[in-house]
Amino acid sequence: MSVSKEEGCAKTGYEKVVSFLREQLLSGRLKTGDCLLPERELSARLNVSRPVLREALRALAMIGAVEIRHGIGTVVRQPDASTLGEFFSFFLAQHTDVVDDIMEARIAIEHHAIRLACHRARQSDLDELAAALDTIAETIRDPYEGGMADHRFHQAIVRSAHSPVLVSIYESISKLAMRSHLERREKIIEVEGIDEFLIDHHRLIFSAIVAQDVQRADELLGMHFEIGAGFRRRAIMLGAAHESTQVPPTGR
Repeated sequence: MSVSKEEGCAKTGYEKVVSFLREQLLSGRLKTGDCLLPERELSARLNVSRPVLREALRALAMIGAVEIRHGIGTVVRQPDASTLGEFFSFFLAQHTDVVDDIMEARIAIEHHAIRLACHRARQSDLDELAAALDTIAETIRDPYEGGMADHRFHQAIVRSAHSPVLVSIYESISKLAMRSHLERREKIIEVEGIDEFLIDHHRLIFSAIVAQDVQRADELLGMHFEIGAGFRRRAIMLGAAHESTQVPPTGR
């Protein structure tokens, strides 16, 4: 499929605008809250047409990088991780077997986060983890509410690391991670021993963070994911066994 000269110029112009904003932010010449140059000056400086510039700025506004304020101009914003998460979700949803990749990414992020959390967690972080623990125990038989409480606990671990980059990456995959988490929770809730595992193991992880025991916290988190995977396998086997005992209706 051939690309017209106009389309090629538009793409090049868009890349110029994005590259300019990125470089200005990285160098510190632009900060959140600053206004970009007026349209006429910016288009001349970047050597792009004003229609192309406007289109690029609208695209950047959609992901929250800038805000176009009528009568004021284009203002630099700090993108909201949830906005980026929506974009990331659409991108990843088109790839097959994305859930396994998301899980691997989540595990890697949480392992690094929990090591940092052992040193950086504040009292407010510990309070948030404790509250999530209480909710996990209270909603243990509710697949949705219990799953959400579980997700909040792990989310709180990442936030306790006080690493903006880790938090942003984690939040960007959280929608897909949460969806797969809730789907798995529905399957494993009937497996024997799941209640004790979900309550007791989260408590052990919490205690290790409070004690600032980096090695213990990291080991427990690894065990947590391994044991959880074992419960999911058992749930699949139980489901398959249940289906095999069902007698199909006799046709007449």
